[in-house]
Amino acid sequence: MEYFLQQMINGLTLGAIYGLIAIGYTMVYGIIGMINFAHGEIYMIGAFIAVISFIVLGLVGITWAPVAIMLVLVLSMFFTSVYGWTVERIAYRPLRGSFRLAPLISAIGMSIFLQNYVQLLQGARVKPLPPIVQGGFVLMERPDGFTVSLSYLQIIIIVLTVVLMTGFTLLITRTELGRAQRACEQDKTMAGLLGVNVDRTISLTFVMGAALAAVAGVMVTMYYGVIDFFIGFLAGVKAFTAAVLGGIGSLPGAMLGGLLIGVIEAIWSAYFSIEYKDVAAFTILVLVLIFRPSGLLGKPEIEKV
Repeated sequence: MEYFLQQMINGLTLGAIYGLIAIGYTMVYGIIGMINFAHGEIYMIGAFIAVISFIVLGLVGITWAPVAIMLVLVLSMFFTSVYGWTVERIAYRPLRGSFRLAPLISAIGMSIFLQNYVQLLQGARVKPLPPIVQGGFVLMERPDGFTVSLSYLQIIIIVLTVVLMTGFTLLITRTELGRAQRACEQDKTMAGLLGVNVDRTISLTFVMGAALAAVAGVMVTMYYGVIDFFIGFLAGVKAFTAAVLGGIGSLPGAMLGGLLIGVIEAIWSAYFSIEYKDVAAFTILVLVLIFRPSGLLGKPEIEKV
C-alpha cells in the first residue's frame, strides 16, 4: 500500500506536467482545428531557458529559491511566448487558407527546425541543474525503512498546475479574450464579421499555450535536474496523447488526460517492465478512442449540412 501511494504521488506530479503541455495543444486545436506539433519543442526551449536563467541568477547572487523560481518562470514564459507567436506567424498564418494538410506539414517542419536549432546553439550533451528546492514531508514509513514522501517541489508543481488551470478556465469563460476565442472556435468568418480580431485572437492563443509549456519546462527541469534538446519530442507526443485522451478541445479534459497518462506510466513502471510504460499509455488511448472517440470529456462534433 505504501509503495502504491508513493507511485500515485509520482504519477500525479508527472501528469500535472503533461497536463500543462496538453492544454496548449487543445487550445490551439479548439480555435483553428490544427495540432501544433512544434508545441513540444516550445516546452523544450522553456526548459533550456530555465537552466540558463538559473545559472545567470546564481552568478549575480540571486539564490533564494522563491525569488529565483519566480524570476525564472517570468523569463521562460516571456521568451517562449515570443517563440509561440513566431511559430504562429511563420508556420500557420500564411497557410490558414490552404488545404488542411499544409499547416500540419509546416508545424512538423518547424518542430524539426527548433530541435536542430537548439542542438546547434546548446550542443547535444545533456544539461544538468543542481537541486533548487529540497526537502519535503514523510507521510508514511514502513518497518523495513521504506517511506512515502511528498517533496516540496512536488507540492509546488501540483499547486501551480491547479492555479494555472483555474486561471485559464476563468480567462476563457469570463473575459473578452475568452469570448473571442470561443467565437473563433465556432466560426472564424462570422466572428471576424462581428468585429473579433481573428488574427490577434489566434496569436494570443499560441502565446498562452507557449507560456504554459514554459511553466512545464521549468518544473520538469527542477524535478529531474537534467535536460537535452530531444525532450520536447517525447513529451509532446505524451501531451498530445493526453489531450486526445481527455477530449481534444476541452481544457479540463487535457488536464485529466495528462494526470491519467502520468499515473499509468508511474504505476506500470513500478509493477511491470519500465520499457513498456509507453505501450501501456498508448494502449489505454486506443481503448478510449475505440469506445469513446471524442475522449473522456470531449463532446462529439455535430456537422450541420
